[in-house]
Amino acid sequence: MRQLLLCFLLSLLVLSCNNVSTGYEGNHAGTSVSGAGATFPYPYYNIVFRDYMRQHGNVTVNYGAIGSGGGIRSLRDRSVDFGASDAFLNEKEIASMNGEVIHIATCMGGVVMAYTLEGVDSLRLTGPLIADIYLGKIKKWNDPRLETENPAVRLPDLDITPVYRSDGSGTTYNFSEYLCVVSPEWKQIMGKGKALKWEAGIAAKGNPGVAGIVQQTEGSIGYIGSEYALTLKLPTAKLKNRAGRYVDATLETISAAANVELPDDMRATITNSDDPNAYPMSLFTWILVYKDQEYNNRTAEDASQLVDLLRYIISPNGQKVAAQINYAPLPLQALEKNRQLIGKINYGGAAVPPGSISAVADSVGTVLNE
Repeated sequence: MRQLLLCFLLSLLVLSCNNVSTGYEGNHAGTSVSGAGATFPYPYYNIVFRDYMRQHGNVTVNYGAIGSGGGIRSLRDRSVDFGASDAFLNEKEIASMNGEVIHIATCMGGVVMAYTLEGVDSLRLTGPLIADIYLGKIKKWNDPRLETENPAVRLPDLDITPVYRSDGSGTTYNFSEYLCVVSPEWKQIMGKGKALKWEAGIAAKGNPGVAGIVQQTEGSIGYIGSEYALTLKLPTAKLKNRAGRYVDATLETISAAANVELPDDMRATITNSDDPNAYPMSLFTWILVYKDQEYNNRTAEDASQLVDLLRYIISPNGQKVAAQINYAPLPLQALEKNRQLIGKINYGGAAVPPGSISAVADSVGTVLNE
């Protein structure tokens, strides 16, 4: 069953990279919306875009899961209507976009440490231990530091094979950002970013690629989106959070990480949250769009369709899909800030008229988070 699920996820990724419409084969004679970027939210986007298209038979939504870095570049080049990223734009990236970009958070997830280790069905890790594994300082599973953290587990005398992302990735950004917080040595040597120069391990493309190698390689460990691990039922380590608790990545512990005051622009980091129930590597993922939609040959109708899609994603129906496939829905605070941001999208300074989904999206009080 795991192999079948993995094949399914990999098939979705291949389809998206070939730029086919996501999960719907209807006859679309009307407008189209195109996007590219993060692989982390792709299973969610696949379904929520499909549902949107089923309700709008004249609209096609295309999404290429090429990694967060590729999504940002595609938006900068104006070759897509939206980019998708698991890391918000930094000040340098914002300056390079040649236009104001709005961040719309779509759901939440976590970065988990998946592993394959025969006979070990429970594993505890800390941030500094993960850092030293990827720095090449901890090479064996029976390293004394790992044994100290796992006194009730018999760890084998086996080489550790760390697996990392080869592509520019928001998942890598969130993983490395967390390690910068908990490991001064990691911050000095590696830093944070969507792509890094790795000290140890083997590379794989996308979350499905890392998940596949981990699943097939005894002694391996890799960082992947929580939804892939939950779907494939891969063993994942409990991580020690800021409060000193060992927690699994669940919808509840990921949601707890967002119990902070969020900025109005939604460029929020929830890594290493101080909520005692929080999973420490939790994150938002975003869709990025230009605030002014009048560029290239775009029409007001194109802008209206994009806004309509965004409103559907944050609607109760859109957020319900997230929870059904192992993503954490957005908290009410984030939903309200998203609505305000979507309201700022314009076409040459004129307000973008709301579409048919807007009334549904406005009923945010009924969303699953209540």
